[in-house]
Amino acid sequence: MPSKQHGRQYDLIVFGASGYTGKYTAQHIATHLPTDLKWAVAGRSRDKLEQVIAQCNELNSDRRQPEIEICSLNDAELARLAKKTLILITTVGPYGKLGEHAFKACAENGTHYLDVTGEVPFVARMVRKYEDAAKSSGAMMFPQIGIESAPSDLITWALASKIRSELSAKTRDVTVSIHTFKAAPSGGTLATAFSILENFTISEYRDCHKPFALSPIPNPAATTTAAKPSLFTRITGLATYPILGLQTTSLAGSTDAAIVERTWGLLSSTPPLRDQSYGPRFSFKQHMKPRNWLTGAAFHFSLMILGIVMVTPFLRRLVLRYGYQPGEGPDPEQAARDQLEYRAIAKPDLDGGAAPLAGAVGEGGKEYAYCRAWYNGSMYYLTGVLLAEAAATILDDGDDDAKRLPGGIYTAACLGQLFIDRLDRAGFHFETKVLSA
Repeated sequence: MPSKQHGRQYDLIVFGASGYTGKYTAQHIATHLPTDLKWAVAGRSRDKLEQVIAQCNELNSDRRQPEIEICSLNDAELARLAKKTLILITTVGPYGKLGEHAFKACAENGTHYLDVTGEVPFVARMVRKYEDAAKSSGAMMFPQIGIESAPSDLITWALASKIRSELSAKTRDVTVSIHTFKAAPSGGTLATAFSILENFTISEYRDCHKPFALSPIPNPAATTTAAKPSLFTRITGLATYPILGLQTTSLAGSTDAAIVERTWGLLSSTPPLRDQSYGPRFSFKQHMKPRNWLTGAAFHFSLMILGIVMVTPFLRRLVLRYGYQPGEGPDPEQAARDQLEYRAIAKPDLDGGAAPLAGAVGEGGKEYAYCRAWYNGSMYYLTGVLLAEAAATILDDGDDDAKRLPGGIYTAACLGQLFIDRLDRAGFHFETKVLSA
């Protein structure tokens, strides 16, 4: 991998490297990124960071080991850290409470930025406050590039690319299904989920999840292109789609949709990316595959109960007290048995007809794109893979999309095929093809 030239002390720094996700990120860097990489691990505890380095050395001693940077959560120290490196990876959350210092430091100092937040209100707030600074400094910022929401974003990009290359068409509607998900949440994930309304108002949360709210340009067709769910689907969460079969509500559906819709706007408005645009009538939705209609409806209702818990302070504190604490997570042997598989379909926009009916992907046309993406192993290690390989994509000085991007706040899909290819080699596999109806 040819390395991007720069005048900074480090190629990348992992901030929060002693945390549950940070350790996995450091391990993947140690075992998969170039051995001459100039990198550092950063945090508040030297002892904990030394343990991370020892673990990395055990995994791969035949490489340049990371340096240690001691850094606390404040503007001055994060600015100092950001100035030392080309890329800053931060795994310190909840981001709504703790993440702004690092984001601000990178945006103002021209440092490329990666995080694994799933907090859409945080991304919306950072776009509003720091996008102009990032554009001015040349910083490429990639929030929400972990398990939320990179997989769905990259799958959508891959489907649209397949439709564009093989069917010479734009993309009409994409339906992603989380076909298999076997994993337990970490303490950091629980803390984020159940503290989000302590860091953002209900109004902020609601507004940023409106259709195309994070897009840099409006989508005039947003209210007319998306299929309207039936009354049965609104009540039970259940719907049936060609190829994908029976589906229910996805826990991450609105979170991933916000990022995919931002990608739509970025591809439409960023000059180096306009040839990849999805099209004016694009719509996206995400579901989960249940075992049967009963478990699907039960899961839908359980998410309604979860929403009640999240807006009730006493119940939120109760869940946090008895779950994993931040920095903790499933035992590595248990996590190694995790499984994740996505299946998705996309319909080409071949005519100027009316909006599609709910569940109508592939109907009314002869061909559509299909994608299967899967990973076996810890979901938190996968998040580390996503962070490390995104950094490697940015560092690669070859002919790629990342090389051509100006400063700004982007999404995983803006890193394009080179990122997908790197992930595939690292064990997160993508298989995309065109099928006939």
